[in-house]
Order: sequence, then C-alpha cells, then structure tokens
Amino acid sequence: MVQDLQEKIDALWARHQRASTRVAAEFTAQDVELIDAAVAMLDRGEVRVAEVVAHEVVVHEWLKRAILLYFMSHRSETLAVGPFAYYDKVPLKDGYEAAGVRALPGAIARWGAHIEPNVILMPSFINIGAWVGEGSMIDTWATVGSCAQIGRNVHLSGGVGIGGVLEPPQAAPVVIEDDAFVGSRAMVTEGARVGRGAMLGAGVILNPSIPVIDAETGEEVSRGVVPPWCLVINATRPRDFPGGTFGLACALIIKRFEPGERHDKAALNDALRGYGVSL
Repeated sequence: MVQDLQEKIDALWARHQRASTRVAAEFTAQDVELIDAAVAMLDRGEVRVAEVVAHEVVVHEWLKRAILLYFMSHRSETLAVGPFAYYDKVPLKDGYEAAGVRALPGAIARWGAHIEPNVILMPSFINIGAWVGEGSMIDTWATVGSCAQIGRNVHLSGGVGIGGVLEPPQAAPVVIEDDAFVGSRAMVTEGARVGRGAMLGAGVILNPSIPVIDAETGEEVSRGVVPPWCLVINATRPRDFPGGTFGLACALIIKRFEPGERHDKAALNDALRGYGVSL
C-alpha cells in the first residue's frame, strides 16, 4: 500500500510541477483523497519524513511532496477551537487522551504531525510532518518545525527553536536523536543533527554552517552535527576581517559522556557555571 501511494504521489507531484499554475481548483477529488491519505499516515506514525538508518539520515522525499501538495490542494478555512478561531489549511490534532499524550493549554500541534505516547506538551507548537518520540518533553514556547524528527526521551527546554524544512524536498530536516537534551533558547535549524544522548547548553546555535569544535583538541569535528553523548556550549572563535577581528559562532564540546550515561543536570549546571553558561 505504501509503495503504491508513493508512486501516485510522485506522479501527482510531477504533473503539478509541469503545470503553469498551482491552485486548489486544479486538483480532482481523487487527487485530494490521495494527498490526505499520505498526510494521515504521517499523522498516525505509520510513515516518517526522515529516519536514521545505519547512522545516516534518510529522507523520504515523497512524503515532503505530499505535504507540499496538501498546501496546494486545500484552501484556508475558519477553524474554531473553544473560544479561539484560526484561519488555516491544516486542522489541529486531537485525541490526546487516547494517544496517551499530555497536552497543556496553549499546546498546538497540526494534523500530520505524529506524537508518541507519554509525550508532554507544554504551551508549544508542533508543525505538520514532525515526529516526536515517546517520553519526550516539549517545554514552554518551544517550536518543532515542519518535518523535524525528535527522538524518544528528548527534552526541548523553554523557547527552543527546532527549524522546519519543506523545500527543496530532498533537503534533510532537523534530527534530534533519542535521549538528547536541548537547552533553553537554543536554535537548531537547516537540517542540523544532535546525536543520541548529547546535551546542548542554553543558547546554542546549530546549523550546517556552524563548526562543532572539541575543546580538548581544538579540532573541528563537524559542521552542524553534534556527536552522540557529549555536552556542547555556545562559543565564538576569532576571525580576521578588513574591518577588524570578530568572533564567529561555533559549538564547543566540553565534555564526553559514556554511552548510556544518565545526565545529572544539577552536577552539569555546577560544572558549567565555570564557563558562565547553563543548561
């Protein structure tokens, strides 16, 4: 069934890429039914936009195409939720009790995002195509962008921004792997990746242009990818320009954990005070 639906979505995408205009009127009822079926599978967690296979992120482009086609084929309408009104193309998720998800007032998740049991949603936002794993906490004012993949037992602290990506379809979304911790007001965008068990300190900026540097060796270990089981803080490194020397952002690895090691956040905060940062 999945393979058949994928082929039909890809064919529909190709047809509409060739079209001179893309409006809802161009789509037949059968087209919309196919598109809705793909997004419904995302919503139920039967498929994922991206996943880690053999340590590499694999993007299922047809599902991103299905989301883009959804926006092309649907018109905005007024949606009423209690005393609140919205004007949008995508309905909000519901059925939290049956799904075993705790959603506080102010928590918003769009249909097409999948949220596993035992997730806690503080007042926060989760966009279409995103995936949030079991036991994770999405803290107050945190945002999970379109197609972002949040692993199991992850904590996104207050104000964290996880970027979304829809176009181009082959672009990789942000991936936060299992057991990771992302500190307050950190920003992880443009397909950056946080490895399993890693911890990002408050305010860390991570994207594919940000060097990740080992503080012990000074070696640049990656761009936009935090290795598993390490503690990373926001830092700068000097660069000379015609107008002077300026500090450019980097992410600094200051501690390595043993795989599977439980994070003692109180002890880590004590250690981080020497660097003038916190979790």
